[in-house]
Amino acid sequence: MTEMMTPEAQISAMAAAARGASNALARLPSATKAAGLRAAAAAIRAAEATILAANAQDMAGGAARGLSGAMLDRLRLDPARVAAMAEGVEAVAALDDPVGAMIDTRIAPSGIELSRVRVPIGVIGIIYESRPNVTADAAALCVMSGNAVILRGGSEAAASNAAIHAAFVRGLAEAGLPSGAVQRVAATDRALVGAMLTAAGEIDMIVPRGGKSLVARVQADARVPVLAHLDGINHVYVHASADPAMAQAITVNAKMRRTGICGSMETLLIDRAWPHAAPLIEALAATGCEVRGDAAALELVPAIGAASAEDWDTEYLDAIASVALVDGVDGAMAHIAAHGSHHTDAIVADDAAVAERFLSEVDSAIVLWNASTQYADGGEFGLGAEIGIATGRLHARGPVALEGLTTYKWIGRGAGQVRG
Repeated sequence: MTEMMTPEAQISAMAAAARGASNALARLPSATKAAGLRAAAAAIRAAEATILAANAQDMAGGAARGLSGAMLDRLRLDPARVAAMAEGVEAVAALDDPVGAMIDTRIAPSGIELSRVRVPIGVIGIIYESRPNVTADAAALCVMSGNAVILRGGSEAAASNAAIHAAFVRGLAEAGLPSGAVQRVAATDRALVGAMLTAAGEIDMIVPRGGKSLVARVQADARVPVLAHLDGINHVYVHASADPAMAQAITVNAKMRRTGICGSMETLLIDRAWPHAAPLIEALAATGCEVRGDAAALELVPAIGAASAEDWDTEYLDAIASVALVDGVDGAMAHIAAHGSHHTDAIVADDAAVAERFLSEVDSAIVLWNASTQYADGGEFGLGAEIGIATGRLHARGPVALEGLTTYKWIGRGAGQVRG
């Protein structure tokens, strides 16, 4: 039946089912939602063999399509990652439910008692690429925050997403939660993405998770509010006061722990006054990272490649990093302002005054002192899974978890007041 419907009609039907489910979810107590998520986690564990078989199919297809090693790593599942996915769902179930939480109260001049209370956003559409774990993470966060969700994953992970989604909704159903709470757009027709983006009044918010081209399309075409997750052109700045051993450990981890995640460092900035630049660059290159440097870096380590103008604005998501020498913290912050994506930037420094200035003045969603950019993650922030790292300025910023998937309403309690 659905294949005979237009893309707009298909999305409209899914959104209608999601609206009914979101209304039901909004009324459920926290314990009921948590029980549903624990059942979904158990179903994911029980379906491990099915999920891994589906992922093997996607991996073979990705290799045939020539996906990069970093992209294949984002796509790959193994028993440990399936277990971590289930644990992530359980972690969300254990979080404090933001729905119904009172933000503040006040007495108006009229005597009406006013309060602001958190409520779900409603129906959320999530458009994502590569990582199949997003299917479970996003579903768990939306359910716990009282939202229904429509998931549209990338074609490269279609089989994996289908298997994870099937297990997840099976668990929800066993726990008695509404069937329309987590829906998946199964067809790969790109027109369905367009239908989601223009479903104003039916979908309340779109969250894109993927590459620059996906996010650009969403922002250009959407008639629905967008919570943007832009590319992660992240920097580590090594100040003149930095401890050499700490600088090396943070730099190598920030780039090489997992190169394909959005929190990976893409550009290393080194203070010209720091005397250990050459050993740091050589240490990074020794890990197997391709290093591309500016003229000053090339002079120190001639064996590295030369950076082009495009390198400073590139999210590699691979074992590649650009490196530049800068004039103090002002030079570092000027470079970040010119080339960063407002995602995650870090400073390595012993000088607390300089570090605090960096933390205050760098306009990114996450700013770190003496810590790897790989910590840009909702789980590491104690938020459970994340829907994404929001890099814009409105509604939510940084790792978006339960609270970021709520809005609020004003509630007034009066005693017969009428306005003159």
